[in-house]
Amino acid sequence: MTLTSRLFVIMSQCRFPSEFVVIIAGVSAALHLGKLPPAITALESALGITLLQAGFMLSLVQLAGMTVGLLVGMAADTVGLRRSMIAGLVILALASFLGAEATSVSALLTLRALEGVGFLLVVLPAPGLIRRQVPVEKLSPRLGLWGCYMGFGTSLALLTAPWVIDAASWQGWWRVLALVSMLMLVWVWYAVPADQPHSTSANTTSPSAPWWQRPADTLAAPGPWLIAIIFAMYSSQWLSVIGFLPSIYRQAGFSALLIGPLTALVALINVLGNLASGYLLHRGIQARQLLYTGFGVMSLGTLLAFSSLTDTAPMVRYSAVLLFSMVGGVIPGVLFSLAVRLAPSEDTVSTTVGWMQQWSSLGQFAGPPLVALVASRSEGWESTWVVTGGLSLVAAMVISRLPRFSG
Repeated sequence: MTLTSRLFVIMSQCRFPSEFVVIIAGVSAALHLGKLPPAITALESALGITLLQAGFMLSLVQLAGMTVGLLVGMAADTVGLRRSMIAGLVILALASFLGAEATSVSALLTLRALEGVGFLLVVLPAPGLIRRQVPVEKLSPRLGLWGCYMGFGTSLALLTAPWVIDAASWQGWWRVLALVSMLMLVWVWYAVPADQPHSTSANTTSPSAPWWQRPADTLAAPGPWLIAIIFAMYSSQWLSVIGFLPSIYRQAGFSALLIGPLTALVALINVLGNLASGYLLHRGIQARQLLYTGFGVMSLGTLLAFSSLTDTAPMVRYSAVLLFSMVGGVIPGVLFSLAVRLAPSEDTVSTTVGWMQQWSSLGQFAGPPLVALVASRSEGWESTWVVTGGLSLVAAMVISRLPRFSG
């Protein structure tokens, strides 16, 4: 029996709680998002990829989320949540395997866009699947844990990619992640219960809405709009700060060898906030209070990280960025919990999450250029905290319109 076959047998027999399998599948999908930055230097040498092309490769995944998030979420609600996740893992595996064989930049760009669709098919149905698998009293902690998938997956990729690329080239790194997606496919297939028939929803006897009505129902409800806008205000800030960390580190005098691990630590510490959000909601803390706190600390963190007041205090700046990422991490955990609660019906949970993802991608697409524009106009980073503070202020105004929810 081959090693792969043995792993398939082990995973198929593993009696792991199904909601945790869903969360791990999300982490495996996030690995594909984080696999590119550590490989850019190797791709420059192997394929002659330019910095502009590398930038397009980084943004193509966000482009998929920004343009078709709602439609992919609707597709997941229509074809079935488990089927959607399995289809997404198939796409990620195939695109990554084919990417390892690519000999041109255009082919790699096309496959990167395909990975964006696969990523959405994996992550958008996850909150609905978790809701289906756990009792109500455990829902907030599990959704808080789900909020960790992005930070954990990207930081894991940042930490492991240099070793794999050094040992097996960037093609080996692509193949490793393709294999990970295949293994997760088998695990999801055996561990996650099959989708319910579409004639009724999972926990009610009322008829399901037809697929063409779900986007209209979602967009007609105020809740999905509120959490989507809040997510955009969060994601634009988070990616802007994380994206410019190498510049901050270089200006602070950190060694080039430390930049990767330090960036990975900032992404990883975001997980603590995600975990805390589920626990605090479960303990009865209001969702609005957690969101206010998260955005308030993010504003303070960017002020300390970018302001001229900390020019001569690199450790203060780094600590501020850690605080920014850690406490800000409560925001996505709370929003995923609210998405399950504020969806118009159980049949529109993935559609609601898709709409939220679409706005998140919009924020990640627009935030960094806006911060870069302010930095270039002011000839330094000292004024960029005004942008992030303004985004937090917009978020606070939207949060005030949310209904009061605790765990």
